[in-house]
Amino acid sequence: MSDESGGGQDRPAESGPPGSQYFREKPVKVGDEMDVTISEVSRRGDGVTRVQGYVIFIPTGRQGQQARIRVTTIRPNFAIAEIVRSGAADS
Repeated sequence: MSDESGGGQDRPAESGPPGSQYFREKPVKVGDEMDVTISEVSRRGDGVTRVQGYVIFIPTGRQGQQARIRVTTIRPNFAIAEIVRSGAADS
């Protein structure tokens, strides 16, 4: 009679059923502001940065740009943010 029999309540989301990644807690929330460096540009031309592996698209961002961003939308696999202030090197 051990507590490890697993009722599933303490099980991490990544070991759950398919699709459970949609319910994992994201490393950012809507309204969060942070200083980032845009590491690449997506196929659609949006700037891309990552926070703990979680992708954030910045529509007006350029590769190499340093900026303060604000998260505006959260999706299961990515977020969208806007630039609040561009870094001094980009002004």
